[in-house]
Amino acid sequence: MPDPLDRVTVVLVTFHSAHCLDALHALLAHCPHIVVSDNGSSDGTPGQVRSRWPQAQVLEHGRNLGFGAANNRALAQVKTPYAFLLNPDCEVTPDGLRELVRVADDMPDAAIVAPQLCAASGQPEANYRWPGTVWASRGPGADAPACVGFVVGAAMLFRMERFSDLGFFDERFFLYYEDDDLCLRLFQNQRPMIVWPAVQAIHRSRGSVKGNTPWRSEYLRGYHHAQSKLTYTVKHRSLALARSQRWRVLLTTSLALPLRAIAWSPRLLARMAGRWMGLAQWRPYEPRS
Repeated sequence: MPDPLDRVTVVLVTFHSAHCLDALHALLAHCPHIVVSDNGSSDGTPGQVRSRWPQAQVLEHGRNLGFGAANNRALAQVKTPYAFLLNPDCEVTPDGLRELVRVADDMPDAAIVAPQLCAASGQPEANYRWPGTVWASRGPGADAPACVGFVVGAAMLFRMERFSDLGFFDERFFLYYEDDDLCLRLFQNQRPMIVWPAVQAIHRSRGSVKGNTPWRSEYLRGYHHAQSKLTYTVKHRSLALARSQRWRVLLTTSLALPLRAIAWSPRLLARMAGRWMGLAQWRPYEPRS
């Protein structure tokens, strides 16, 4: 019987992710199709990928294109029916990926099939919900297969043909909200997204980037999250609402920054400073389809 792994390409976006490669080997050693899209890593990630997995195609961009753009470059190289987008800080077993492919084979209308994300402790994470623009999600987590309106971009199996007319990630989102935007477009176009809790992925959240400047990493998280949230609001709500959100959060962040400095949490202070700067420097764009 043909191996389901022959029909899926694993897509990884890396950014100083060499420390994640050991944990990925249990899966990637069994995968004949791999595309690694590297956003200018300075820790030897591209070379280590080539050494560990000679079958991998490595795209070296030389700079940080952003999460969505780097995924798009990799997806453009995929020739298999399926692509499995996996964050470097996520771990899925080969049998787990095989099961996701089998599920997708049985559900040809589904655009995405996603595993249940779990923390390193084994606690399930809420990696799925309904679109916030439609209605609020509530109730317990799924204990059986469920059709949802959003799945977190850390681990997603794409049926490539279901994206042929919609495209993949909107590159106006540098980091954060690119998966919200993509899933909302799928939802609006009635392309089902399935969560399959029988397959679990260990998600070592925020473990994919490691470097000598952790405060800078927190600053950039705050910066890009603030900008992407406003961009999402413009695209799917209104420019007026985005401007209102911007001024409100600017005010509350300005008031909270001195208190955070007094309480002295360098990580949270850096993130709040990044959020403030992201809000201050954000400029609206003209929405497009």
